[in-house]
Amino acid sequence: MNALLKEKHHQIRERVRAFAEQKVKPVIGDYEANEDFPVELIKSMADLQVFGMQAPVEFGGQGSDYLSYIIAVEELARVDSSVAATLAAHNSLGVGPILEFGTDSQKKKYLPGLCSAKQLWAFGLTEENAGSDAQGVQTVASENENGWLVNGHKKYITNGASDISVGISIVAQTGLLNDGRKEFTTFLIEKGTPGYTREFMKNKFLWRAADNAMIYFNDSQIPAENMLGKRGQGIKIMLKTIDSGRLSIAAMGLGLAQGAYEMAVLFAKKRKQFGKAIADFQVISFKLADMAMKVENARNTLYNACWLKDNGFPFGTQSAMAKLYCSQVASEITGDAMQIFGGAGFFRNDDFPIERFFRDQRLLSVGEGSSEVLRMVISRSVLKDE
Repeated sequence: MNALLKEKHHQIRERVRAFAEQKVKPVIGDYEANEDFPVELIKSMADLQVFGMQAPVEFGGQGSDYLSYIIAVEELARVDSSVAATLAAHNSLGVGPILEFGTDSQKKKYLPGLCSAKQLWAFGLTEENAGSDAQGVQTVASENENGWLVNGHKKYITNGASDISVGISIVAQTGLLNDGRKEFTTFLIEKGTPGYTREFMKNKFLWRAADNAMIYFNDSQIPAENMLGKRGQGIKIMLKTIDSGRLSIAAMGLGLAQGAYEMAVLFAKKRKQFGKAIADFQVISFKLADMAMKVENARNTLYNACWLKDNGFPFGTQSAMAKLYCSQVASEITGDAMQIFGGAGFFRNDDFPIERFFRDQRLLSVGEGSSEVLRMVISRSVLKDE
């Protein structure tokens, strides 16, 4: 129970949890083991109406508040992070910037398909030397009589290579400003654009059933109307997109922590040592109590940040706090859960997939703002307030 939740929030939780338990949980282990992206499973989420759910009804969305979307990600992550990451990246990084910065014609062209669960869209910032340092982007877009010619690459791009991935928003250099600094602009590039190629990334430690890709642009010509926002707004668009995206990564941390905690409780009641369930030993029961407290605090922190966003208040600092804290909690709880499972946690077990949860949580302290960068963001806010 949480004071910020309304009946609509409870309904979306029940709906997504039922789907995750009935449709995702029985099959995701094989997809994960084989590093297969579950296209048909993703398409089957259409009835949930969670893809592009924050978009207005006129564009195919549900007009949902952000907290409803965050709860959907949380409930998927409670069962599996790869499926949760697909939804999180699509809504926050794919739909989000088009919805906020796109022209009416861009919204009408792209959003209905992206709200259908039949199409995915990616966001490309990260490169070999660009991530925490967005200024390190080396992909270049050169203006010509036909629009823009794009050359460069992006890496680790979620939803970048599958058959239902229909395009990507990228940040690229477009020249120099008057003060000599680099100018960055954002563009929409559709699948099928000449010179635009995608490559699945394999041999992953985590999120093995997610679509993570290398993206290449080799003289990719795009029309002028594919610019997203105004020229030179690339960094602004990227930063605003990531502020919202951090909330979805926090939701993944919260959901993963909840799932790991629930598994630990069930296992502790089942596993017997010295003639009784290990849950009856104070050292284990106290560990479970601490885990429950951390999950509760993480949920309160995240939901408060979502409330600020939904009600039009500045939320960047709270978003950074939520993402940092939820990723820490996910790490701590999966570590404690592994300790409770002991040797049983070291092997694949589709009934108790704690080893998958232990692996998947590791990305949360890196993606969409590393923990080190988030502490920089928070500390700047703290010092500014003083």
